[in-house]
Amino acid sequence: MARDDLGGVLAAGADLSPRRLLDAYARGIFPWYSQDDPILWWSPDPRMVLHLDELHISHSLARRMRTAGFEMRINTAFRDVIRKCAEPRPGHSGTWILPEMIDAYARLHDIGHALSAETWLNGQLVGGLYGVLIGRMFFGESMFTRVPDASKAALVFLAGRLRLAGAPMIDCQQQTRHLATLGARPISREAFCRTVAALVAHPTNVDLIVGRIV
Repeated sequence: MARDDLGGVLAAGADLSPRRLLDAYARGIFPWYSQDDPILWWSPDPRMVLHLDELHISHSLARRMRTAGFEMRINTAFRDVIRKCAEPRPGHSGTWILPEMIDAYARLHDIGHALSAETWLNGQLVGGLYGVLIGRMFFGESMFTRVPDASKAALVFLAGRLRLAGAPMIDCQQQTRHLATLGARPISREAFCRTVAALVAHPTNVDLIVGRIV
C-alpha cells in the first residue's frame, strides 16, 4: 500500500528491467530516487494528468509556435533528450535521472515503449520531453527547455500525435504550475489506475505517433 504521508511511495528495491518497468507503469507506478538510495516506486494520490481534450494552448504559446521557427519531431534524438532532461536544473546540484535510469529508458525506447518529443531551432535541440507508451496511455517522465516555450511546444505536438493514435490522456505524475497552465489537473489514484488499466489493454499504433503514417 502506498504511503500517502510520504508522497505516495509504495516500495523500495528490485531493478529497472523493461519487464518490471512496463508492469509497474501499467499499474500506475513509477520509479523515482536519488543517488545512493534504493530504487523507490511511487503511486501518488492525487495524480496529475492531462486529458488531451482539456489541453489549453495560450495565445502567446500558439503565436510562438507559429513564428519562432520551431521544427517539431518525434523520436529522432531520444538519448539526447533524456540526457538534457538529466542535467541539473538552475539552483540544483543533482538529478534523479541517473545513468542507470538513462540506460533503462533507452532500452524501453529500443523496444518501442519510450518516446521523445523534440523541439528543434536552427538545427539545435532546444526543448523536449520523454516518457513511456503502453497501449493508448502515455506516461510523461521529464521535460527540458533551452528557449522559451520549447518544452510546451513539444508537449502540444505530442498531444496531437497521441490523439491520432486514440490516446486520450498523459500522465504528468506530480502537480506543477508549468503543467497546470496547459490544462493538467489532479485526479484520484483510484480514478487514474482504473483509466490506465483500460488504456494499456489497447494495441499501440506507434506509426501514427511517430508520423510514419499521416
